[in-house]
Amino acid sequence: MTKILVVDDDSAINELIKINLELQGYEVVQAFNGLEGFAKAKQEEPSLIILDVMMPEVDGYTMAQRVRQAEDISDTPIIMLTALSELNNKVDGFNIGVDDYLTKPFEIEELLVRVRAVLKRTNQIPKSSAVRELLTYKEITLIPETYSVQINDKIQKLTPIEFDIFNLLFQNHGNMVSGARLLKEIWGYEPDDNVETIRVHIRHLRAKIDKISDGKQYIETIYGGGYKLNV
Repeated sequence: MTKILVVDDDSAINELIKINLELQGYEVVQAFNGLEGFAKAKQEEPSLIILDVMMPEVDGYTMAQRVRQAEDISDTPIIMLTALSELNNKVDGFNIGVDDYLTKPFEIEELLVRVRAVLKRTNQIPKSSAVRELLTYKEITLIPETYSVQINDKIQKLTPIEFDIFNLLFQNHGNMVSGARLLKEIWGYEPDDNVETIRVHIRHLRAKIDKISDGKQYIETIYGGGYKLNV
């Protein structure tokens, strides 16, 4: 059974999420602040963390940072919940490595869609070596087991979501991939106003690829359209 950790100091919201996730067949672990949440993340090693931002003692951003820095759970996907809808708050979350972001108030059905999309994506990656996809082309090799990209003799580890984005660009190398397609195929839902979501992740991905590219610019931004991988 897939285990999900819900961390929210609002007991009513925490319980609402728990009940609805259990109705979908998930095992749910609850925590009510960031300190307890991080401890349970380490202890339970959940498949997904649903994490509120504004909490006493340790807030959601701090807990997310600690998760990303903890080797044994660093790849655990995180969906952030917050009453803060300003763009810079979303950027802060994505800069930490949050996988998705949902602002309060939200419909529980929308949260369930996000949960299914994130779990589907992250659960598929370790198996992708068995999928009939191109994993090596010219100087680039994808290593799905470790979420890594190798260019010539240099290897760079990516986050799971960065790996997904690079893989989609890689499978379509030489052709533009639109922002709408990235949202649909990577995040698993129809395009909305989350253009900044893509921009932040592309910026982080490009910076990592540039470390091993020997000066070659692999990821090209097609302004007004999307992104293209040049090999």
